[in-house]
Amino acid sequence: MAVPPDLPRIANALRLIGWVRFWTQLALSVVVVGVLLFNNVGTRVAANAQRALGLGPGLSFTTLSFLLLAWSLWQCWQVIRCGRALASAAPPSRGETSRLIKRGLLVDLAGLTVAAVGYQALAGSLFLQASMQAPGLFGPMAYPGGGQSPISTYPITSIEMLSVLSNTQVLFAHLLGLAFSLWMLQRIFRRA
Repeated sequence: MAVPPDLPRIANALRLIGWVRFWTQLALSVVVVGVLLFNNVGTRVAANAQRALGLGPGLSFTTLSFLLLAWSLWQCWQVIRCGRALASAAPPSRGETSRLIKRGLLVDLAGLTVAAVGYQALAGSLFLQASMQAPGLFGPMAYPGGGQSPISTYPITSIEMLSVLSNTQVLFAHLLGLAFSLWMLQRIFRRA
């Protein structure tokens, strides 16, 4: 059986893009894990951890999107192995290779969707919290009796902003995975 002339180029491209995608998504996932762990530890230490009720669902969606990112990393490793197999004596078929890449594409689409829903939950919660803040200029004078509003004592903290950052990182990782998967599919089905 004759090897198509573009098969070595496709094998090299799959390996190269697979490694770029793997290391990029791995670096972003390390940031996400670090931020999620810091957020978990930080909210337990914070005095009023129960006040931001909307962050819980947002962080749950972020965690679910991270788990999909971990599966996407495994799929990426499978693409790298497939690129190596394409350069061997018994290469996988175009259909097998495209199915593998399409699975990664679907995982990244699902992760992107879950991360977007989580982002909406996080942003909505922080917007609600910010809209209930008392303006800093008026302080205690703005309320009858000179006391502070109970909501004005709950400013948005850096830990809450870190939760938005972790969601943005996982969203970006899935977006990159989606772009790399689409490029690889285009490379496989391009006619010479």
